[in-house]
Amino acid sequence: MNWDQIQGKWKQVKGQAQQKWGKLSEDDLDVIDGKREELVGKVQEQYGVAKEEAEKQVSEFESSCSC
Repeated sequence: MNWDQIQGKWKQVKGQAQQKWGKLSEDDLDVIDGKREELVGKVQEQYGVAKEEAEKQVSEFESSCSC
């Protein structure tokens, strides 16, 4: 699935995102609102990982998303 599809279905997808990244709150996910760069930044911030690692995690999520 590509990111445009994920962004278009964000309300359905954010539950899957919250399962993958449990530290992200409902408010965080509402602010992200399907924006890939916002998600990368929040993952980086909440999990204390490098940007490259956050990008990798988001890419894996994008590939495995069952939306």
